[in-house]
Amino acid sequence: MYLKNVVSNPNIQIGDYTIYRDFVHDPKDFEKNNVIYMYPVNHDHLIIGRFCSIACGAKFLFTSGNHAMRSLSTYTFPIFFDEWNLDPKHITEAWDKKGDIIIGNDVWIGYEALIMSGVTIGDGAIIGARAVVTKDVPPYTIVAGVPAKPIRRRFNDEVIEKLQSAQWWNWEKERIEKNLDAIIHGRVDDLN
Repeated sequence: MYLKNVVSNPNIQIGDYTIYRDFVHDPKDFEKNNVIYMYPVNHDHLIIGRFCSIACGAKFLFTSGNHAMRSLSTYTFPIFFDEWNLDPKHITEAWDKKGDIIIGNDVWIGYEALIMSGVTIGDGAIIGARAVVTKDVPPYTIVAGVPAKPIRRRFNDEVIEKLQSAQWWNWEKERIEKNLDAIIHGRVDDLN
């Protein structure tokens, strides 16, 4: 299903044609089941580009899942400000703010992958099944493992540069249709 059609949270932006498949839960519950710890108080954003493919169980874990490491305790005292006589204005001190999650265009996120807050995944990247992505992923790089590490790049520098320059995912539908044979069969020099 096209994910854009079922997301309503204004802090989640999904590009056109991005798909999500879930055979465990109703894919319409993506926000509830896959976007974890995105509390309004933190003003986090999930931005996913166009033409991405997200497999069943992929999760996006936000700031509130990152208990404060600078504290002497990992306990989230600021959340319970009433009980501990703390100023409620400092509730966000319970977590280390890592930042938004930004997924480029044409990214494939494998089964049950976990993307941590503050991570940017470049265009054309592939995230292996059950990978835990804690660091940025360069464009057209395949990563896998816990924590996710680069396996290899999908293409050489010249092809990646041409793809980044062409940005076919931003073309009008008619232009994409005219270039589908070249896109599907990996002929970057035939894109026009």
